[in-house]
Amino acid sequence: MTVLLDRPMWPAHGTLWSHLVSDATLDELHDFAARAGVPRRSFDIDHYDVPQERYDELVAAGALPVSNRELVTRLVRSGLRVRQRDRR
Repeated sequence: MTVLLDRPMWPAHGTLWSHLVSDATLDELHDFAARAGVPRRSFDIDHYDVPQERYDELVAAGALPVSNRELVTRLVRSGLRVRQRDRR
């Protein structure tokens, strides 16, 4: 069980964003986010969006830095991935 964090590379609202996910359970993800002070409103179906200024802090708190590709691969493998078309 691991909480993963990709590099900030997604532009929005004047900053770059990372995705914080679990490769095991959403409970693990929510617990980690709560302990790290990531607001629940940042949760988006299967991940948290976090601004680049939180990246180092989240890594220091235990999130494993991975590439975007690795993050998606492990999220899909976990069965927690929600695709865009599944959101409708």
